[in-house]
Amino acid sequence: MEKRRLGRTELRIAPVVFGGNVFGWTIDEKTSFELLDRFAEAGFNAIDTADVYSRWHDGNSGGESEAIIGKWMKSRGNRDDIVVITKVGSDLGDGKKGLSAAYIETAIDASLKRLQTDVVDLYLSHWADPSVPYEETLGAYQKLIAKGKIRYAGASNLDAAQLKEALAVAQGKSLPRYEVLQPGYNLYDRAEFEGALRDLTMAEEIGVITYFSLAKGFLSGKYRSEADLGKSQRGEGVKQYLNDRGTRILAALEKVAARHDAKLAEIAVAWLIARPGVTAPIASATSLAQLESLIRAAAIGLSPEDIEELDSASA
Repeated sequence: MEKRRLGRTELRIAPVVFGGNVFGWTIDEKTSFELLDRFAEAGFNAIDTADVYSRWHDGNSGGESEAIIGKWMKSRGNRDDIVVITKVGSDLGDGKKGLSAAYIETAIDASLKRLQTDVVDLYLSHWADPSVPYEETLGAYQKLIAKGKIRYAGASNLDAAQLKEALAVAQGKSLPRYEVLQPGYNLYDRAEFEGALRDLTMAEEIGVITYFSLAKGFLSGKYRSEADLGKSQRGEGVKQYLNDRGTRILAALEKVAARHDAKLAEIAVAWLIARPGVTAPIASATSLAQLESLIRAAAIGLSPEDIEELDSASA
């Protein structure tokens, strides 16, 4: 399995990252273990999660995903083979949120305990926190790196201006910079990343791990009309894609998929893997069949003609 260097870090990851938001939400611990076993067996090595996953599910309080990943790594004895990515900053209730130095120091210890590890490979600021200066947040990460609790820091959901400011503060104050960015990006949702943000990450050699790779499932092709929205718990979020542009994108995916004897979702992920500036997309699976599809996606080599067809349809 090809491993890609994550920006300027020493981390090398396979071209698909497993999205851990499903652990403890749409799949239980047993199924999570089965999927993680197959993921690792296929040569993949990076798992993305967050302390807030999956607080939104009835009966959950947050940390469920990290706990499942921690149990799996402990039971398999494979911690050294896995690149663990988790996040801080989302609202866990009772005032537990944000990017203050004091909160980050307590949040990392809670994550490490759930993950049953001494160090997180990549620790991300989940959301921008306008109430806390970048200097304070990056200073907190500097201390965690010095203590060996995290290897690198990164950020999710920053625009180009925010990332540029964070980089300037890091350089000006001799603090660790955000080495990785995690933006939403897929064949439909291109505007957030393409342009100034992608130009900045490429110029600064920042690793990019994209999320929402299948546009909440729309790019799998299973949602063609509003009548299809009840097919999953995420269905209602797909309504925004049911328009002429969405139809055009699905048609292009079908043409390219037919040439490769592949599924639409596999081509959508393969397109992301081939994008300039993208290190690896995050993709989730809730069944072995879906996971096998992700494994196939990483092996698909799209031709220039394939990419042109998809780019034109989604322009």
